[in-house]
Amino acid sequence: MTTHIVVVGAYGSAGVAVASELVDEPDVELTLVDDGDPGGGLCILRGCMPSKEVLSATAHRFQVRDDPRLEGTPEVDLQSVVDRKDDHVESFASHRRATVHEMAQRENVTFHHDTARFVDDHVVAVGNREMEADYVVVATGSDVNVPDLPGLEAVDYSTSDDVLDATEFPDSGIVMGFGYVGVELVPYLSEAAGMDLTVVEHDERPLDEADDAFGDELLDIYRERFDVEVLTETDERRVEPAGDGVRLHVEEDGEERAVEADELFLFTGRRPALDGLGLDATALDPGPGWVRDTMQARDDPRTFVVGDANGHEPILHVAKEQGFQAAANVLAHAHGDDLEPYENTRHHVMFSGTGVYPFAHVGLSESAIEAEDRDYVAVTRRATDDGVFKTKHASEGLAKLVVDADDGTVLGYQGLHYHADVMAKTMQVVIDGEMDVRDVPDRAFHPTTPEILDGLFREASGRVGE
Repeated sequence: MTTHIVVVGAYGSAGVAVASELVDEPDVELTLVDDGDPGGGLCILRGCMPSKEVLSATAHRFQVRDDPRLEGTPEVDLQSVVDRKDDHVESFASHRRATVHEMAQRENVTFHHDTARFVDDHVVAVGNREMEADYVVVATGSDVNVPDLPGLEAVDYSTSDDVLDATEFPDSGIVMGFGYVGVELVPYLSEAAGMDLTVVEHDERPLDEADDAFGDELLDIYRERFDVEVLTETDERRVEPAGDGVRLHVEEDGEERAVEADELFLFTGRRPALDGLGLDATALDPGPGWVRDTMQARDDPRTFVVGDANGHEPILHVAKEQGFQAAANVLAHAHGDDLEPYENTRHHVMFSGTGVYPFAHVGLSESAIEAEDRDYVAVTRRATDDGVFKTKHASEGLAKLVVDADDGTVLGYQGLHYHADVMAKTMQVVIDGEMDVRDVPDRAFHPTTPEILDGLFREASGRVGE
């Protein structure tokens, strides 16, 4: 008996992961649908890949500007940055499209470059054709989130999508949103365009998922190294035009004040891209808890939702892993077997500080473990403790390791320092493997920047079982 599976959003990372897992399954008929133009998925077109491309240019400028051994500060050619970004993005997207189109050459696979919408539970209309599927996998990604702020409809603003394509910027800007998007793009605006920036941060510090010291460190770096004004514990109240610019009214320390600039930047995150999908024709209700850990929709066991579309954890590697798990669970459900929940070790990286001072978080933070009332050892090491960071003129930042106090199991790592991003994979292996910190070798001769990890390993090993 053939099982018909429709994947809506087949160009994206989650959708192509689902399709690639199912394409070789016997007795599976695949219908892949995506209306993307040019197509390739969010990460490739508007997410992590183009953002890292533009950040790389400002990373080079920052390192030259910040190093007293060097003279002269280069200018960033924004047109060149955008042109090269566009060339690379098209190349990456073309490769992704080719992968999908090659699958569509199979006898059991059909691809529609068109818009899909539900007309009933797991019944999908594509163009003028309706298909009753055994299973539907929704992998439609996410859209820029525009907050509901009084006056916003009367002013012009730029989103992260606009910034990635911009070849010129005004002299000043106000930034709403200091999560992943804001933390990465604020230094880009400051470094590439020399903008005077005011950032609104609702909490006492950024980096909600991190222990306090990392948010404080990031504030210091942005204020001192990038000359950015960050208003903490501040909330937006309303916005209005101000001549050729914009005026944002905020509440800070219980008092309202106004901030003016040439342009407003909305880095207020993303939301699941579900508009136009026709969910109102189904039993699906996209509210809290509408997608289970199995990636199965709560209200329809034959619909699965993966990647950014489910709102669980909008990160590229998570989307791919969810796609693989959803594919396995579709087959399990079809065969009457138990479904497996998607579980992962936290593995988040922000390319903060133009990527020169990235933040990495793998596993549990100290504050999370403390809330569990568990005995643990936490050790912290600053970049200034290791000469290698000084020799590279990148001595800002710190790292923290958390281990079980009794058996030494490594539970979590946080790093905000040069090369913290590349160390995240090492720490993922250590944490996923539930390694005892006393068994982790501390002999990283080359490259030398992981010496910050060696110091953490040694100190934590000495304190286990105290």
